[in-house]
Amino acid sequence: MDSFYITTPIFYVNAKPHLGHAYTGIIADAVTRFHKLMGRDTFFLTGTDEHGDKIVKAAEANGETPKEYVDKISGLFQQLWPSLKVENDKFIRTTDAAHIKVVQDVLQKVYDKGDIYFGEYGGHYCFGCERFYTEKELVDGKCPQHETEPEYIAEKNYFFKMSKYQGWLIEHIKKNPDFIRPERYRKEVLSLLESGALEDLCISRPKSRLEWGIELPFDTEYVCYVWFDALINYISAQGWPDGDGFKEYWPAANHLIAKDILKPHAVFWPTMLKSAGIEPYQHLNVHGYWLIKDTKMSKSLGNVVEPLEMIKTYGLDAFRYFLLREMSFGQDASFSEEALVGRLNADLANDLGNLFNRTLSMTHKYFDGVIPAPDDAEEIEDAEIKKLGQNSMETFQAEFEQMRFARALEGLWELVRGLNKYIDTVQPWALYKNKNMKRLATVMYVMLENMRKIAVHVWPVMPEAAVNMLKQLGVEFDPRKVDLSKEMDAWGLLDTGTAVAETSNLFPRVDLPATDEQGKNGKQAKTPGKGKPETELFAEFEDFQKLDLRVGTVVNVEKHPDADRLLLVRVDLGEADGPRQVVAGLADFFQPEDLKGRQVVVVANLKPRKLRKQLSQGMILAVKNGEKMELLTASGNVPEGSKVS
Repeated sequence: MDSFYITTPIFYVNAKPHLGHAYTGIIADAVTRFHKLMGRDTFFLTGTDEHGDKIVKAAEANGETPKEYVDKISGLFQQLWPSLKVENDKFIRTTDAAHIKVVQDVLQKVYDKGDIYFGEYGGHYCFGCERFYTEKELVDGKCPQHETEPEYIAEKNYFFKMSKYQGWLIEHIKKNPDFIRPERYRKEVLSLLESGALEDLCISRPKSRLEWGIELPFDTEYVCYVWFDALINYISAQGWPDGDGFKEYWPAANHLIAKDILKPHAVFWPTMLKSAGIEPYQHLNVHGYWLIKDTKMSKSLGNVVEPLEMIKTYGLDAFRYFLLREMSFGQDASFSEEALVGRLNADLANDLGNLFNRTLSMTHKYFDGVIPAPDDAEEIEDAEIKKLGQNSMETFQAEFEQMRFARALEGLWELVRGLNKYIDTVQPWALYKNKNMKRLATVMYVMLENMRKIAVHVWPVMPEAAVNMLKQLGVEFDPRKVDLSKEMDAWGLLDTGTAVAETSNLFPRVDLPATDEQGKNGKQAKTPGKGKPETELFAEFEDFQKLDLRVGTVVNVEKHPDADRLLLVRVDLGEADGPRQVVAGLADFFQPEDLKGRQVVVVANLKPRKLRKQLSQGMILAVKNGEKMELLTASGNVPEGSKVS
């Protein structure tokens, strides 16, 4: 059996968990579930990083010892995962005795090889990052992550000969194109490595400055640099060097990280492994940031999203679905309740929920709630929806394998939307009215069997909802008995004669809660003492900031199949998911060929909605000029996705 090993970064315990941590944990869980369904032996590791300067300062600020503090915060992470349905196989802490021993063994091995030396160094030290920065790495003299001026520190320390392995690492990355993914981060690392000589890495801190760390085995006056310590958790958790877990899972190691810790994982870690005589990991998978109004989440800015509050309001499955569907893996994404509600209502309530509810209701109405046996004869619509299902599942599996979750889910939703359209086309109610029960039985079975397939595929993302959907179809779900790779070609796994649920209400539509600026009904409140609605007054700058206006290129245009005045415009906004569809009322003014290749301005964060059954993901801006319509665009050609500001 093939193996699959996924790790999250071990999260630093200087603050309680937030949305970014939840996202990484949910991705790792979803990927693990996916690989289980693909028949692989999986192992999912997460944990906490508990040494270093920041821990000492955070503990002091809380009036606690470092050990008391890390025990408390590590506990918060361990409590978070079950509430997110994140099912890790192991939770490691860098204060674990077994981990400390492996770190010291690796240090000694690298030291004995001659790759660690003692020297004096002066550099720009950021206490937030707990690392030295070169002049070239600073931005306007400040740390690029924390935007604070680092402190210049000169002291004697131990150094790892990282520069010795620069050439090897460049060659390894070039020979293994998917070693770092997505591609943009591979290019970023290669650019860094090829832009100049790689400096050696300071791997110690004198105890005179910091005692909270792992003692160096060859000098008890120093502790290990937190990054050298933390990275080793990925092998210490598997019992390096002789543990069965290390032998079985390390060859299939996949690290999952956010982009702010790219360099330690893409440069420090592979060179450390090479020096220690350990084969490098299989893949480094890098995701972007969740932004709040185009700003990275920060406790100091007060814009941190609490995942448990979102779950309490909107449900766990909707929350998990939104995170994987909304962010194009590798890129930044904006989080807002408006976007979450939009996805919930459009994708889950309107598309998936409606599909289940109407099909189950018809099964009860036409066949007394029992799955009918299909007739051998099939019509062209049946063959078409089966083919769509095969393509949809193939896309889902291929994209999920590459951690392109948004594309995978969009591929699966092609089948969801296709089945809703299939119902409208074949009209089961008309077949029932005409007493064509053989044909009706086939239609209903085609619907129900495809719904089973959708539920099985969606289990990695929405485990509770998927199990409930299968229960509604009379299926008891056991992931050990599922082979997702065979679902594309398998047919007829849903047993006829099985009783199904009467209705399905897994994803009821929701409304945004009223805010301070809104009345009790969610309507716009009146301005005190004025009597005019606030919308008639001046807009605040913050109102404009809510709009995400981007320039894109029209790559394809089709006429709306059910509306003469609407066009289906595919616009490339430079997103990893590919072009998005905008339903635009431009058919009276433009032929499809007139728009193709033109650059347009799109409201990119408009809540998705359906216009005559077609999903519209934005709005193209235009100006009515007499009897004509003029498109808003940039004065010259600009890259796709350029933001209007």
